[in-house]
Amino acid sequence: MHAFDVLGDPVRRRILELLADGEKTSGAVCKVIQEEFGISQPAVSQHLRVLRDSGFATVRPEGTRRLYAVNAEPLRDIDAWLDRFRRFWTPHLNALATELARGKRERRLSEQSEEPRQKESPCST
Repeated sequence: MHAFDVLGDPVRRRILELLADGEKTSGAVCKVIQEEFGISQPAVSQHLRVLRDSGFATVRPEGTRRLYAVNAEPLRDIDAWLDRFRRFWTPHLNALATELARGKRERRLSEQSEEPRQKESPCST
């Protein structure tokens, strides 16, 4: 299965988000996914299998439990592929960051200029 086919499914993306925080048991993953997506345990297991078979997740036994973790290598491959397209959005994101910073600065300066007026009491004259 192609990497984007794997990541195209919202359930699998959510599983990877959960695993990005650290190893999780299949039971812990299953509980969250069942609550959020309303799918059966076998369906969650199938998604875990796809992630494992495609190399996006690793699994290791620990006693009777199976611990899943993210395998970063396929994500690095996707990141490298996307790198040639970053030029399309990076300037726009940089411009947005500049505008946000400008707005925060203007707001801060406006608040600072209002503070001395607020400190003056109408009864002090």
